[in-house]
Amino acid sequence: MKILVTGGAGFIGSNVVDGYVRAGHEVLVVDNLYTGKRSNLNPEARFYELDIRSPEAVKVIERERPDVLNHHAAQMSVPDSVSDPILDADINIKGFLNLLEGAARYKIKKVIFISSGGAIYGETSEYPTSEDCRPRPLSPYAVTKYCSEHYLAFYNHQYGLDYTTLRYANIYGARQIRHGEAGVVAIFMDNLLKGLRSTLNHFPDDKEGMVRDYCYVGDVVKANLSALDRGGGDFFNIGTGLGTKTLALYEMIFEAFKVVEPRVSGELVIPIKRLARPGDLTKSCLVVEKASGALGWTPETDLEEGIRKTLEWRLNQPV
Repeated sequence: MKILVTGGAGFIGSNVVDGYVRAGHEVLVVDNLYTGKRSNLNPEARFYELDIRSPEAVKVIERERPDVLNHHAAQMSVPDSVSDPILDADINIKGFLNLLEGAARYKIKKVIFISSGGAIYGETSEYPTSEDCRPRPLSPYAVTKYCSEHYLAFYNHQYGLDYTTLRYANIYGARQIRHGEAGVVAIFMDNLLKGLRSTLNHFPDDKEGMVRDYCYVGDVVKANLSALDRGGGDFFNIGTGLGTKTLALYEMIFEAFKVVEPRVSGELVIPIKRLARPGDLTKSCLVVEKASGALGWTPETDLEEGIRKTLEWRLNQPV
């Protein structure tokens, strides 16, 4: 199968590319390297350094005629979307529409769209949150993701374009950068390596931080493999069903350092407390039974193991 992965030089996208290559697929990557890194690129994937908003991106679809479009490219920061919602919409909506037009015109068989279960549901009374809960997005980033899901449904209705939407929780693992929705794992690890004190964002009534569902990137790769031939015309939460407060995450990372990296020792230094940023949610955690049934996918890596694997990767990178 020939698969085009947008954002395939980024954190999650590059891991997905590696998974597709290992499975024997022919993989193409479109990435403008704004946040992606050339060093993340799989040498067996054919790379096009392009912006998804450009006419050239559609020309790649015309030339290569991929079977599947896996769309990871995005403006992914909630705070940045609040400060510049026009740019957020330009990338996440207009960029995606540019690709969908190419997908419809050149008969791509399926789109795997990466949405955000960690953001689009908003502050919901259903916790953990299932796909039955109607999204109430509270940031421009979340709005663009939910809007894009509706555009997918239109292209399916109008042109018969098949799709599977994966609503990610907070994803962490190898190649993660500080910038983005789950960047706190990378931030805490970087700060501990550099001897810097971290900052913990919180709401006034809970100074232990927000609750998030952290899912290991290796498990996410398996979900993207399953979505190639399952889950057509539907959307699925991809997470763990377990919520973790930010302070507990920090303590877990600190304990992992003490075991794996002797340079980090001594007593735990409590992070500086700071009020939550615009667009932050108090808690987010996803029910994943639907993906288990339709995709045959379940998370396999618990948070402690995933943190250890991520730390082992981070210690082999420049400080």
